[in-house]
Amino acid sequence: MTLSDDYLKYPKRGHGMDHDRYIWSQLHERPKVVWPNGARVALWVVTQLQWFPMDMKPAIPVPAAMARPYPDYWNYTLRDYGNRIGVFRIFKVLDKLGIRSSVAINAALAERYPYLVEQVNARDWELIANGLDMGHPHHGGMDRDEEAALIKGVLDRLRDLSGQKIRGWLSPIRSESMNTPDLAAAEGIEYLCDWANDDMPYAFETTSGSIHNMPHTMELDDQQILISLRHTEQEYVDQLKDQFDCLYEEAASRGGRVMAINLNPWVTGQAYRIKALEDALAYISSHDGVWSATGGEILDAFTAQT
Repeated sequence: MTLSDDYLKYPKRGHGMDHDRYIWSQLHERPKVVWPNGARVALWVVTQLQWFPMDMKPAIPVPAAMARPYPDYWNYTLRDYGNRIGVFRIFKVLDKLGIRSSVAINAALAERYPYLVEQVNARDWELIANGLDMGHPHHGGMDRDEEAALIKGVLDRLRDLSGQKIRGWLSPIRSESMNTPDLAAAEGIEYLCDWANDDMPYAFETTSGSIHNMPHTMELDDQQILISLRHTEQEYVDQLKDQFDCLYEEAASRGGRVMAINLNPWVTGQAYRIKALEDALAYISSHDGVWSATGGEILDAFTAQT
């Protein structure tokens, strides 16, 4: 078969990305970053507080959503367990070890469980907008005006309920439309957590100017490791330690690194799993040069040098 002359013609072919959101670069070629007090690793723990409606009918499948015939009390109540019980085990571990957390929360959950917002504010932690609820993922088929109203409504609710500025955005199941970054930035969002493709923050272009994407990795998500991949709790601990060891060693010669850990209270907040989380975090915290910070604090330290 003979290929036509235009088969390999592509308007954006060339060195770099096939979009204009950010410039392609290799991490080891970027300027070194120094964290406060000379820390080598910025530890960014993100606790996710989400509401999975029982009657979910989203346009795209949602991992961890209701999976049994309606009404799926099994899965619905397990998610609710995390928001009422498991989350307090996680908070207890973080408090014990002196670790700060960003808390990604659905606006609908913040309205239903305002005490969760109160718990975050009492600790002087940061809230990240995690969309309306897990039944409203953002996707390519959304009308732009409809999505703009949804994002504005989410941020207005969370800012009003919490009194916080709300600088970060994590889309439900990390699903975006082509417009999501632009619409979020237009409402004052300063950083995204959806593009899991780096170990450090990087500038991210929108129609409202340059914001940043944060290295909120999926690889260390407890749901991904323990539920989807069905690894053991000890394997989870080992993976957290191995990730830290590698970043800690790299930072000694290549500049500061970010280690993001994503926690779902209905997963690691279980009584038989909480010790695994504490063991891993205690190991990380035992090292010199570990800076526990929220996403906003990491962003401020990063942008002050770039």
